[in-house]
Amino acid sequence: MHHLTSKLLIYRNIGNDSILFQLSNIVRRFTEGKYEKEKLIADILIQVHRLLEISTKYGFDKNLWHNYLAFLLAMTENPFTLVSEKIGAVEGTVNEFAVNDFSIFKQLFDYDFTRLEQELNINCFTTIQNYKAVTKKEQIFNKSVSEKVQKLSLMMEQAEDEKTMYSIVTDFYKAYGVGKFGLNKAFRISNRDDSDFLIPITTTGEVVLDDLIGYENQKKQLIQNTEAFVTGKKANNVLLYGDAGTGKSTSIKAILNQYYGQGLRMIEIYKHEFKDLSKVINAIKDRNYRFIIYMDDLSFEEFEIEYKYLKAVIEGGLEIKPENILIYATSNRRHLIRETWSDRSDMSQDELHRSDTMQEKLSLVGRFGITIGYYKPSRDEFYKIVTTLARKHPEITLTDEELIDSARMWEMRHGGISGRTAQQFINYLIGISS
Repeated sequence: MHHLTSKLLIYRNIGNDSILFQLSNIVRRFTEGKYEKEKLIADILIQVHRLLEISTKYGFDKNLWHNYLAFLLAMTENPFTLVSEKIGAVEGTVNEFAVNDFSIFKQLFDYDFTRLEQELNINCFTTIQNYKAVTKKEQIFNKSVSEKVQKLSLMMEQAEDEKTMYSIVTDFYKAYGVGKFGLNKAFRISNRDDSDFLIPITTTGEVVLDDLIGYENQKKQLIQNTEAFVTGKKANNVLLYGDAGTGKSTSIKAILNQYYGQGLRMIEIYKHEFKDLSKVINAIKDRNYRFIIYMDDLSFEEFEIEYKYLKAVIEGGLEIKPENILIYATSNRRHLIRETWSDRSDMSQDELHRSDTMQEKLSLVGRFGITIGYYKPSRDEFYKIVTTLARKHPEITLTDEELIDSARMWEMRHGGISGRTAQQFINYLIGISS
C-alpha cells in the first residue's frame, strides 16, 4: 500500500496523519518485516477505531473501507477538485496527473488485506469490508454527506479502470461540489479553537414551503429573490419581520432545502458573532456556491454596537460584498431596534448623540432591499392552518368541527393565534393518537 500512496500527486495533501497514510505506513512495516507483532496489531486497531468513528459520524455501511476512500475523494480540497466543481473534467497536463492518482485509488479500492490478517491472526479488515451498521436516526449522523459518499463509493466499486473512475469522481464534483461546502447545506461559526472556523449544521430538517400554510405572497417574494440569486442575477438582502410564530424562520429553512440542489448554502450567525462577519465572507467569497448569511431574530437594544459590523458588511468598505453572498434576516421588530422613551421629538441636547445612534440603526433597514411582513393569521386563517395540517396525518381522526372546537380551547391556553401554536396543537393531537 505504501508504494501506492507515495505516488499520489494531486491528492497528496490528504495528509500523513490520515487513516490512509497511517495504514500505508503500517503495511510498509509489515511488508519489510520491521515490526513487533503485538505493537503492529495495536497500531492497526487504532486506525480501525478511527475508521469506525468516521463511519458512525457519517452513517456509513457495508464496505467501510470503500466508503472511507470515497469520503477522502469527496472532501479533499485542492486546485484540481476546486476547478472540477466548477467545470467538471478538466483539460491539460493536470488531467494526466489526475488519472495517475485515480489509478492508485482504484488499486486501493481493490487492495487485499488477506495476507496481513492471516499473518497477524486478525480479521478486522474483513469485518469493516462487510459491515452492517445499526440503523440510526438522522440527528445522530450527517445524512447529507452520508448519502452522497455512499453513492460515490458504490459507483467507484463498479468502475472498470482509472479513466472510468476519473469520470465518476469529476462528475460527482460537478454535481455536488467538494469538501464541506459541497456536501453540506448549512454552517455555523465554531466556538472551539481546535476545529475549523465554519462547521456544518448536520440536522437542517426537510421542511418545504408548502408546509407553511398561507402567506402565499410572502413566499412568492422570497422565491423570486432567491431564484434570481442562485441563477446569477441581481438580488437583494431580505428582512422578514413580524409577529412571533408566523413562519419567518420556517420560510428561510424551506428556501435552503428548495435551492440546495442549485448551489445554495447557508451560514447561520448570531449577533455576538458579527465581529467575525468579514472572516466569514473571506472564507466563502471564492467558492462556487451561493451563500445566504442567515440572522435569526435580529434586533438591537439601545446601546448595542454590533450593528456597526453588519452595516459595514452591507454597505461595503474598500472591499465590496461578493456577488455570491446575500443576507437574510428575521426579526420581530420592523425597524430592528427597541422603541424607547428617548426616541421622541423634544429630545434634550444631552440625548442628541443617542438620537444619532438610533438613526444609524434605523438606516440598517433601508439596506435590506426587500422587507417582507409576516402577520398573525385571522381566526379563520388559524383554523384553516389547523385543519390543513391535521389532514396530513391520518392518525388524527377528528372532524373539521371537532378540530376547530379543540383548537379554540388550545390557543386560549397556549399563547394565542399563530402558525406555531397550530403546529404545537397538531403535535399534541398526534401524541395522544399514537
